[in-house]
Amino acid sequence: MRLHSLFFSWIAGFILLIQGGGTFSSSVEEGVADTKTEISAQSILERADEIRFPRESFQVNVAISTVSSGQPGDQYQYQVLSKGNENSIVRITEPASERGQVILMKGRDLWIFMPSVSQPIRLSLSQRLTGQVANGDIARANFTGDYHPQLLRTESIDGQDFYVLGLTGVDRSVTYQKVLLWVNKSSFRPFKAEFFSVSGRLLKTSRYENFDTILGEMRPTRIIMEDALKSGEISVLDYSDMKLRELPDKLFTKDYLKKLE
Repeated sequence: MRLHSLFFSWIAGFILLIQGGGTFSSSVEEGVADTKTEISAQSILERADEIRFPRESFQVNVAISTVSSGQPGDQYQYQVLSKGNENSIVRITEPASERGQVILMKGRDLWIFMPSVSQPIRLSLSQRLTGQVANGDIARANFTGDYHPQLLRTESIDGQDFYVLGLTGVDRSVTYQKVLLWVNKSSFRPFKAEFFSVSGRLLKTSRYENFDTILGEMRPTRIIMEDALKSGEISVLDYSDMKLRELPDKLFTKDYLKKLE
């Protein structure tokens, strides 16, 4: 009889916990919801990154043209070799006066080699490369390795639904400390991004355009970056001739920069 009474007492207590102990129940549900949101945000970001650039090692040409206050400005052409988002080489191919300069990225460390200087010079990801384009904009292939994503909300723009992700830098070495990224809900294509400083000031915006089938995926072939602080300051990045390429690890070393052909 004692065991029988204890059993029914336990059952009664459990029922009371479910009916009246809302704090426990809701905290578990919130924890599950938070986990789902975190996983969802990470999945969205990874998918958007896969659309921007392939996971495999690849080569791509990038032409950057800058407009300032409606007037044409600098024009540069680069060849980018990328392996796993942690190793990249950016070679300047135009203008001829700067041809031969090479930027090497390993992890989040950058160096530039110039034929006229005997030793590579250290750079930062956030340092401006040309126009509105920072070194990290062209040297690092995706956001996933640099940011913690959070799904903030969904928005409808021109009849299409978008996820809005808030990206927070994993540390101070990343290109931007905070990013807002709009990703199409149905296709996971990146639509636009806003880049912020540590203080939360909007620095620049970008739009992903001219999607085309490349290496089995619809990828943006044009990125338009606009200065949020200076009206009319715009840089256009046009990507072309993207192809997969085997890239040995020895290529991504400071000692090997002079050997690049």
